[in-house]
Amino acid sequence: MALWKSALTPEQLNALSHNTIGEHLGMEITEVGDDFVRGRMPVDRRTHQPYGLLHGGASVVLAESLGSIGAGMVAGGDAAVVGIEINANHLRGVRAGWVTGTARPLHTGRSTQVWEIRIENDEGALVCISRLTMAVVSKVP
Repeated sequence: MALWKSALTPEQLNALSHNTIGEHLGMEITEVGDDFVRGRMPVDRRTHQPYGLLHGGASVVLAESLGSIGAGMVAGGDAAVVGIEINANHLRGVRAGWVTGTARPLHTGRSTQVWEIRIENDEGALVCISRLTMAVVSKVP
């Protein structure tokens, strides 16, 4: 049984990212499973730091985007979610290609959610591990 109260397809989620940082960085949602959200981001001039490596901040944007999407689908249409804390450990540099993130919930409570996001390179090696805490709040009319 799927975790989601409001499940969206990758196509719907990608359409929602129009005119956002995700679109600017070339992110795309590739899969929504029963208990995970997966997406990818190119490693190129948009996501490099000055030394030609994937910028840690770009990894954090991917992690927070994926975790936020998952948290929103768990909360459903009657609630909104906002990030209240994120951490990231950058474990391996990437110069080119794509990185793929997979967000899975560790806790989905009524007032908070905690998500783990694993970001891997094209070879499947772990690049970044992140944990995101979300607050579940009333939706503003």
